[in-house]
Amino acid sequence: MKRFTFLLCFFVAISWGQQTDYVDFKTAKIMVAFKPDSSYVFGVAIYKFDVLKPIDSLYLDAVSMEFDNVLINEKVVDYRNSQKKIWVKNHFEANTTYELSFNFSAKPKKALYFIDWDYEDGNKQIWTQGQGKYTSNWLPSIDDMNDKIEFDLSITFDKGYEVISNGKLKKKLEPEYFTTWIYDMIQPMSSYLVALVIGKYHKKAEYSKSGIPLEMYYYPEDSLKVEPTYRYTKQMFDFLEEEIGVPYPWQNYKQVPVKDFLYAGMENTSCTIFSDSYMIDSVAFVDKNYVNVNAHELAHQWFGNLVTETSGTHHWLQEGFATYYALLAEKDIFGEDYYYWRLYEYAQELLEQDKAGGSTSLLDPKSSSTTFYKKGAWVLHILREKVGDKAFKLAVKNYLEKHQFKNAETDDFIIEVEKVSGGDLTYFKNILKDSNDDIFQDICSLMKFDITRKYINVENLDCPDGIEYYFDACKQKRDRVKLSKFSAEINSRTKVEFLNDLLNDSLMNIEKIYKKAFESKDIKLRQTIAQNLTETPSELKTDYETLLDDGSYITVEAALFNLWKNFPQERQRYLNKTKGIVGFNDKNVRMLWLTLALLTDDFEPENKSIYYNELVDYTSPKYGFEIRMGAFQYLTQIQACNDACKENLKQATKHHNWQMVKFAKSALKNLEEN
Repeated sequence: MKRFTFLLCFFVAISWGQQTDYVDFKTAKIMVAFKPDSSYVFGVAIYKFDVLKPIDSLYLDAVSMEFDNVLINEKVVDYRNSQKKIWVKNHFEANTTYELSFNFSAKPKKALYFIDWDYEDGNKQIWTQGQGKYTSNWLPSIDDMNDKIEFDLSITFDKGYEVISNGKLKKKLEPEYFTTWIYDMIQPMSSYLVALVIGKYHKKAEYSKSGIPLEMYYYPEDSLKVEPTYRYTKQMFDFLEEEIGVPYPWQNYKQVPVKDFLYAGMENTSCTIFSDSYMIDSVAFVDKNYVNVNAHELAHQWFGNLVTETSGTHHWLQEGFATYYALLAEKDIFGEDYYYWRLYEYAQELLEQDKAGGSTSLLDPKSSSTTFYKKGAWVLHILREKVGDKAFKLAVKNYLEKHQFKNAETDDFIIEVEKVSGGDLTYFKNILKDSNDDIFQDICSLMKFDITRKYINVENLDCPDGIEYYFDACKQKRDRVKLSKFSAEINSRTKVEFLNDLLNDSLMNIEKIYKKAFESKDIKLRQTIAQNLTETPSELKTDYETLLDDGSYITVEAALFNLWKNFPQERQRYLNKTKGIVGFNDKNVRMLWLTLALLTDDFEPENKSIYYNELVDYTSPKYGFEIRMGAFQYLTQIQACNDACKENLKQATKHHNWQMVKFAKSALKNLEEN
């Protein structure tokens, strides 16, 4: 009893110290297997570490785990499991390398997710999300991102599944029933970047200009979605390597879609995991594509993975840089107009945040994503404009090379810029620290002027009754700006905003504007019509019906609903025309179609029950949360959420995805109240 009390006091005292001053973990060999039906992970971990100063204990973060066979250099040692950490007691001598090994098991509540193992026809998967959740929930490791370790994973699982993890697949061992996948990393990383995915996948492989293997995974049934989903991947990879000036730092690059992911994507080292809602066909590419997320997560392989922030205070070094370089990659694809328009939109978003009182410093660890991402990208754009391309690119290169496979702070980057530019960066430093975003008011005004000047012929005109004169550039002065007849050379995004302004101007001849806009071949412009012209006049009916043929699922969805609502006598024709359209991965068009088919009294009465059961089935856990939310919304709107629907809604309140939980709780509350 006395011995136990001594150990307890000792471990508590040591926890107040800084372990990284005493111990440097170097490598981790992890062997894991799973019991997916019961959501268990178990395995063996072997850590090698150097002792920098004499110490009598050390720890690994480990949440709600069980351990046995805890050894130091293959000898049994005392240890304590606090359910948050495993503490190991030993007389560790300075300047000595040790090996810590143990068996572990856990049933993690987060960071490792078992998907669809309760459903016979579900999309069975296992995947990880360490950032913000902590890998230590499923793998004993170090939560502190300043401790970088070379992780080599060996994963054993049933045959018939693909297993994807960080690094290079060295070999597969294939006995009768199981396969062991052995992955090798050759450089260290923070533990939040450790990743694995298990599921049924096929793979498309390409090679970058520099010879890096690019592996793009997809579900077997999604073969036709591979090209539009991963479009421009190789181009962006080659561009970023050249633009950043530092070779891609890892052995290969993998991208894997998963069901019900928590975010758009996560930049695990050499292995990005992203939401399968971004698996899209060529039609969906116009409205919702993976390009920006793809470029953003790829940029993180340098900014975040190669060089990692020391703390949340410097989070913009990861998210601001990734946002900025993703935008540069898109500029390479879509052109300069796209780049500046996106910057303008970012500035507008920052202004809205400022008006709402939400602006904070970029160096505030509690800042919003808008600040870290959008403001971070903007200050890099401003800095580059100030010091010039050559100095900026050299500073970034020097910063990455000096701190590669280590951690850095904002000052580390500023020092490199100052060295190569020789300029005064006081203004830039003030922007970083300033919580007031008034600067973007001036930026927006200047950019709006430049955009207007580029695309519009400005003339002092009266207000003749013609389509050419329908843009109000300055309502105070009532100056008119000549709109170039929606000509093809005008940027699509600019046209959409101008059209929205026109439609909100009470002095305009709205019918003439619509007539002219209908003639446009621009999908985004016609999409604006579909979304704004909700009360469709009969004289525009024929024009509006052409929207059902557009290559945009957003346009078709809006047009179908508005036509169905405005022209009841034509409902059957509209439903027959759109019967086979599914839409995005969330089945947006199909979901609306089923609902309208149920509400149309004389439409296929013999199939009503089939359509109803299909809509209810979409609330089942075997579908992704976006599909389920859509089905729940439609069923509750038409007051048709039956017992099966209600049970599925209750189940959704315990989902692992926060968006699903928030939606389900609110929907269930409203259902009970009504």
